Amino acid sequence: MGDFHLYATYAIIAATVIAYASERWSMEGVSLAALSAVLVLFGLLPYRQADGALLSADALLSGFSNPALATVIALLIVGQGLFATDAMERPARLIGRMGGKSPWRPVLLILIASGSISAFLNNTPVVVIFIPILVVVAAQRGISPGRVFIPLSFITILGGMTTLIGSSTNLIAAGVARKMGYEMGFFDLTGMGVMLALVGAVWVLAVVPRILSERDTVMEAERRTGAQFIGEITLTPGHPFVGIAAKSGMFSGLGELTPRLLHRRDVPILPPFEDLVLSVGDTLVVTGTRRAFSRALASGSASHDADEPAAAEAGAGTSPTAAELPPGPDYHLVEAVIAPGSRYAGRTIQLSGLRAQFGVSVFGVQRKSRMARSALSEIRLEPGDTLLIGGPLAIIEGLRGNHDLLLLEHSAEAVPQSRKARIAAGIFIAIVLASAFSIMPIVVAAIAGAAAMLATGCLSIHQATRAFDRQIFLLIGSSVALATAMESTGGAALIAEGAVGAMAGAPPAMTLSALFLVIAILTNILSNNATAVLFVPIAIGMARGMGAPVEPFVAAVIFAANCSFATPIGYQTNLLVMGPGHYRFSDFLKAGTPLVIIIWLTFSLLAPWYYGI
Repeated sequence: MGDFHLYATYAIIAATVIAYASERWSMEGVSLAALSAVLVLFGLLPYRQADGALLSADALLSGFSNPALATVIALLIVGQGLFATDAMERPARLIGRMGGKSPWRPVLLILIASGSISAFLNNTPVVVIFIPILVVVAAQRGISPGRVFIPLSFITILGGMTTLIGSSTNLIAAGVARKMGYEMGFFDLTGMGVMLALVGAVWVLAVVPRILSERDTVMEAERRTGAQFIGEITLTPGHPFVGIAAKSGMFSGLGELTPRLLHRRDVPILPPFEDLVLSVGDTLVVTGTRRAFSRALASGSASHDADEPAAAEAGAGTSPTAAELPPGPDYHLVEAVIAPGSRYAGRTIQLSGLRAQFGVSVFGVQRKSRMARSALSEIRLEPGDTLLIGGPLAIIEGLRGNHDLLLLEHSAEAVPQSRKARIAAGIFIAIVLASAFSIMPIVVAAIAGAAAMLATGCLSIHQATRAFDRQIFLLIGSSVALATAMESTGGAALIAEGAVGAMAGAPPAMTLSALFLVIAILTNILSNNATAVLFVPIAIGMARGMGAPVEPFVAAVIFAANCSFATPIGYQTNLLVMGPGHYRFSDFLKAGTPLVIIIWLTFSLLAPWYYGI
């Protein structure tokens, strides 16, 4: 019966990997099916382990309480807090300026910097540091997220191979080796590790971005279209735009908004604006993207809390306190289309009654055909026009099912809490420092940081729940169940023993190469730390049995256990980049499998020369 459990577990793992790779079914569905299969197998046919204890459902479901899962989800929430406050905007702009006009140069700078830093800092916090920066830089340069985040994970794993503290795998393997009488120094891995990292980096930087498919959400695709809305802003006392002087015929201090018309005492002034200074009472007709209006709201440049209904309908800042009352984390902008036959067609925005009926503000209008330079009060709505409206999420959700105003729910986006950017950045830095200097475990720091983001209002509960990734949740839970079943039934030990038996009598160089390959395959199914713990004693025993030096065999285990490139479950940083990059299981197979082979072949060719065996 024991053999049945072992081979049934092998079959479930093989079927699961094939199903993930085929992409015929959703990742969540495959994960749930694999988890169910393992639970049913050991529930209907109980399995007694070597110590006499039954393999229980509690043990199989332990992945859902796994610290790695809690860490990843908490860090996703923290990352959402950084995005919700635009906290990474300035660092991203600085890196963007360093990269010049080339779209890829700042991305390459980030990847090279992250790989270098990960040699001296655990690669998980390094990835945490650079994900939000890379998100902004990629968006600024029009680069698909799907082309940059797997390289970020891979390059930090490669960098982590080069020193003893580069990854938790290195430290755990060194600890096991120490118990068996072999002491590793800080730079013992550096020589071979640097050679492997450089060879791998060529693939990661030059090839991986080219072979990865674009994985954009609908929202990101729409952002890149740069669709322009026309809106109106009235300058009140204390408004941020008051006092801005025209330069070269334009008001350059309006951020991403472009002035199209200036109304001063009911007199329209068209650009170029020469020798003019914006003053209280001026009304600016501006154009900009949804992102531009969102940032104007966040900075108090556009009002969402106007006292006069007409002004509020136009999105104009007529309230004296509007600039002092930036919207909270629950305030969203969303697009809505005027439906054919809508009762709003033919009406101006301020006479449409939208604010009185729904409690929302209209900040801009977009029309497929050319729209004249005129105040919003003069523009009559037409079927097909897209309105940019704002309001609390609960009110926006109340527009669902309206037949006159068709809500584009996928476009709903919270207004950035820019005034809390420093708070969010401080929380993020505290998490990184606490984990980097081992002040507390990263799981503790991450969960505390997520709670702090919510407590300080950097993001709302709704935003935090949107950051929760059910794919990662089910993927980790099912993967741990499969790995637990494989270890408990002796499947992992059987593979290890089979590999050792097959290599009996082979030359040390060939044995070393075969050992590396077996570990590199297993580390993408089991956890890399579990693989290292399993194989370090085996590798040391093999070396001593052949009379060969121990160092290359321990190094082979560490380097191979770090080759967790071929699956998202291979390493925690792969899981961290799944959400931002919108990846599928097959993306890691496509980009990571060749890298595993490259590192294996490089080690097999260089190790005999480097270690003198």
